[in-house]
Amino acid sequence: MARTVNSTLYSVRRDAFLDVAQRLVQTKGYEAMSVQDLLDELDASKGAFYHYFDSKQELLEAVVERFADSGVAALTPVLGNPDLPALRKLEGVFAGIASFKAEQKDLVLGIMEVWNSDGNAIVREKLRRLTERIMVPLLSVVIRQGIDEGVINADSPDETARVLVSLMQGFGQQASDQFIARQAGTISFEVVQRSVAANTRAFERILGVAKGSLTLTDEPTLRFWFG
Repeated sequence: MARTVNSTLYSVRRDAFLDVAQRLVQTKGYEAMSVQDLLDELDASKGAFYHYFDSKQELLEAVVERFADSGVAALTPVLGNPDLPALRKLEGVFAGIASFKAEQKDLVLGIMEVWNSDGNAIVREKLRRLTERIMVPLLSVVIRQGIDEGVINADSPDETARVLVSLMQGFGQQASDQFIARQAGTISFEVVQRSVAANTRAFERILGVAKGSLTLTDEPTLRFWFG
């Protein structure tokens, strides 16, 4: 019983650091945030911080991982719906991710700042691997369902999922660059639309489905981020 209580206390205290870190990433930015900022907010010692995290970088990784886990949890109703066809389920996954990111826009922008920093190549690579670890199994299940339904033409659900995740990551980087460019007024909304259309068509080709079979990003979502 004592172990259970200690485990619970450990989780609660660690989450307290994550809560404050997330808020500071959103309001102050990761680069400007210091470990001392967290200690001041929580009235904690450096020893307490290093009991849970080896470094500021590891703290950020934990914030991102918790964010990703929450995003996956939000997809459960779509992924677990036995009556939803595979292509609609795939659209639901992307719509769910978009909706979750919109709800957490400040954190997404904070993470984007870290992602685009030249000094954070290690963090960027870890985030890339985290995305792959989470998304490949999810997409593989949907692809396998589509193959069983006869609507997706793919030899290997797992390998096809890996290819799609790689495409997603490239699309994500492109979207990040275009978001910055739109903020600076150097590209038009139509450029973003063409980029989305090209990436959507690439998804359709990889899955072996007809053009126009998928809508991965709808107009309201594009307007929210790039309008």
